[in-house]
Amino acid sequence: MMSVTAPPANPAPRPLEIVDMPPRIALALTAFLSIAPLAPAAPPEGFTALFNGSDFTGWHGERTMDPRQVQALKGEAKEKFLKDGAEDLKKHWRVADGVIVNDGQGAYLTTDKSYGDVELVVDFKIGPKGDSGIYMKGTPQIQIWDFTEPSYARLGANKGSGGLWNNPAGDPGKEPLVVADRPIGEWNTLRIIQVGERVTVYLNDKRVVDHARLANYWNHKLPLPARGPIQLQTHDHEIQWRGIAVREIPADEANKILASHGNGGYEPIFDGKGLSGWKGAVETYDVQDGVLRAKTGVKGVVYYDKEYADFSARLEFKLPPGGNNGLAIRYPGHGNAGALGMCELQILDDGHPRYAGALDPRQAHGSAYGLAAAHRGYLRPVGEWNFQETTVKGSTITVELNGTRILDADLSKITDYKKGTQHHGKDRKSGFFGFAGHYDPVEFRGIAIKTLP
Repeated sequence: MMSVTAPPANPAPRPLEIVDMPPRIALALTAFLSIAPLAPAAPPEGFTALFNGSDFTGWHGERTMDPRQVQALKGEAKEKFLKDGAEDLKKHWRVADGVIVNDGQGAYLTTDKSYGDVELVVDFKIGPKGDSGIYMKGTPQIQIWDFTEPSYARLGANKGSGGLWNNPAGDPGKEPLVVADRPIGEWNTLRIIQVGERVTVYLNDKRVVDHARLANYWNHKLPLPARGPIQLQTHDHEIQWRGIAVREIPADEANKILASHGNGGYEPIFDGKGLSGWKGAVETYDVQDGVLRAKTGVKGVVYYDKEYADFSARLEFKLPPGGNNGLAIRYPGHGNAGALGMCELQILDDGHPRYAGALDPRQAHGSAYGLAAAHRGYLRPVGEWNFQETTVKGSTITVELNGTRILDADLSKITDYKKGTQHHGKDRKSGFFGFAGHYDPVEFRGIAIKTLP
């Protein structure tokens, strides 16, 4: 696309008007205002400003690259990468009247800090043929462009800004739900809520993306990194930014956000008072204050007394240091859940020192024990509640942990098992749902299941 320079920014309004003042005082005040920097607007309550209105403190220039590769840079390679970014920043980025201005070229403006679950607010303004975006966790992107430009229509610009444009075709969120852009040359406001891979976007107070997964553009086989920087994209056209602020979302709030989306059809199977409707080793669990807790030093499987074929299960769990438990999937009601059921999905503090160097990848949290390895690094710190959704359809199992898909496996295609494990029930079509305790006081709450057609 051709580079088009946007019209000069409209001068920001001064905080004071000079009216009805003696000429000498008015002249002095005019001189002061002409050289005094404009103070940025205070961020919303609970937010931290990412731009101080005068310089790039807290930011650096970074050429676009897979954030996992950036994190892996060491020594001279890392020094050169950062040096090149710094030089690009000086050439192509500036601050004018309390506004960040980029000429459309150079490295992306990148936060020094990496973020996990956040709420981000930012104002932007583009000119004719403007084209840019915001990278979350170093991954493209929340799209920004000139929705009126005819030559962009074939790319979907006529559907408006705010979509997850780099998602695969047909994925939810790729196209905005509504056109919410203001006329070209006016300021727009984006509000982005991200929990794990799940992203909701408001553009000018209109929801344009609703809790969609942001695909990993760099490698579709991997989930997004657990943490990564926020980046402002350069894309051949001048763009202006202001009012950038972020709020880190705490675990309990993040779990509530996840639980509030797509919750239709889920039925509670644990009332928080006792184990009515459950069978198996019920003596190995306690119920207190709405929490189901495995007893220390004993093991056994407890299961809900209703058979399920295809289903989705939602729950929260909290691990003690080194804690070990498991979800019994299509369990027959007797014996070992991992051997006789379809599988046992690991619930495990897999980062604990006791497991260092001792785990087969198919033993990590979220894995189908001995069968399929889940991606690691997405558990919350020990002592915090995690939110997990497990979906079983036919021979496939997906696990979404704290908003990030960590397992997507078809067990019917697996022939390589962890050494020493048996999986006689791997191809079961139905069974019970339960918990396989392993001596540790792992806690569960909010347990609900939805039967799938």
